[in-house]
Amino acid sequence: MKSNLCVYLLLLFLAAAVARADTVFTATGSLANARQNHTATLLPNGKLLVTGGTGITGTLAGAELYDPATGIWSATGSLANAREFHSATLLPNGKVLVTGGYSNIGGYLASAELYDPATGTWSATGSLATAREFHTATLLPSGKVLVTGGYGNSGTLASAELYDPATGIWSATDSLANARYSHTATLLPNGKVLVTGGYNNGVYLASAELYDPATGTWSATGSLAAARYYHTATLLPSGKVLVTGGYGNSGYLASAELYDPTMGTWSATGGLATARQIHTATLLSNGKVLVTAGYGSSGRLASAELYDPATGTWSATGSLATARGYHTATLLPNGKVLVTAGYGNGITLASAELYDPATGTWSATGSLATAHYQHTATLLPSGKVLVTAGYGDGGPLAGAELYYFGLGISPTSNLPVAPTVRAGRAGGLFTLKFSNVIGTTFTVLTATNPALPVTNWTVLGVPAELTPGQFQFTDPQAPTNPQRFYRVRSP
Repeated sequence: MKSNLCVYLLLLFLAAAVARADTVFTATGSLANARQNHTATLLPNGKLLVTGGTGITGTLAGAELYDPATGIWSATGSLANAREFHSATLLPNGKVLVTGGYSNIGGYLASAELYDPATGTWSATGSLATAREFHTATLLPSGKVLVTGGYGNSGTLASAELYDPATGIWSATDSLANARYSHTATLLPNGKVLVTGGYNNGVYLASAELYDPATGTWSATGSLAAARYYHTATLLPSGKVLVTGGYGNSGYLASAELYDPTMGTWSATGGLATARQIHTATLLSNGKVLVTAGYGSSGRLASAELYDPATGTWSATGSLATARGYHTATLLPNGKVLVTAGYGNGITLASAELYDPATGTWSATGSLATAHYQHTATLLPSGKVLVTAGYGDGGPLAGAELYYFGLGISPTSNLPVAPTVRAGRAGGLFTLKFSNVIGTTFTVLTATNPALPVTNWTVLGVPAELTPGQFQFTDPQAPTNPQRFYRVRSP
């Protein structure tokens, strides 16, 4: 009954980590500065660039670079202007364009800056004509970047601007017919950009507009049946765009609408069973769309729903174990969806859950060591997911954690409880803590290479059962071993 149950923990620099069964969150190097409302951009070299945001001391200028190969964050050149609620766009030349945002020193920002990964430095580039935050930035097929709407010194904005990386200059382009922020902008297969909904001076918007890069003009296209913001817009394999939920004149919305670029019209499609905003919408490998959680009239939601474009209908699918909003949802290479953290019923969440489209069910997976919301989640080329910063119950966060899926661990034990293992460093020592069946005997082993046969792992000792069902083991050798793998097994 107690045999062959194994959990691996990759501990980078002995930071906090958690694991469950065959999926693992491990702590990875922490950001030097706690932050939220930042951006996270995956570079062509596989590293991740985090910029700006707001921290304990206010808006931040610092930028940091994460190297998945080492699990280490390093400082890189700082922005000239501290900012949050800005945009960051990866250009075809590998550089990153940061535009606009807000600073608690300078107010709304018009400045733009360019990051060169080859040198690790920022350089000034042409400024926007109009300072703005809460705007969208869309990379066009031409390599230019289209910025639309947002909020600035004069209020909600209608202006749009176009950045040319070849010259480093912004140029005015046709303005939106309707000023808006908290809208969506979707690049269509024909190269045009569809902007939908948003908010303007107390008015929820139903209008949609289409930008044509060939002419530099906006044209009205069919309006949504329901005005909304805090909605989602998902480009389907058919080229149509699915808009779901949000908040409008009647409150939380359950309606969904489908945009057909060939006709320029919206049509009603099946509505969600539960009205919601601040949810996620993820296009699955099978072409269906998974909507998860968010906020509704009853508060935070745990329900999830599945849209089938073939039938235009929604079906209920397994609910999350924990209701949440401000979470992230990441499509993994294996087709599953990882939902992380967010804000629950009055608390910031650390839990993560995994959705399997093949079964329509959620399973618990390793929890984050630190509760987050308004964080970022980035799928790395390795297939791992990096969660960074955000906000916690105590304020802005610096922590970053790395999610591993499919380490090849198949628990065969008949134990009724799969162990949830928490690990952390305190006073230079490393401690594993977990819960399981009362009276179970465990052994802790360690190795520097997880691929080694178990016979080559070193036995460290036996965890103590401090209270019934609560186990703990401390490794005093950890400070001299900056990277180790641990195996907890029974017996």
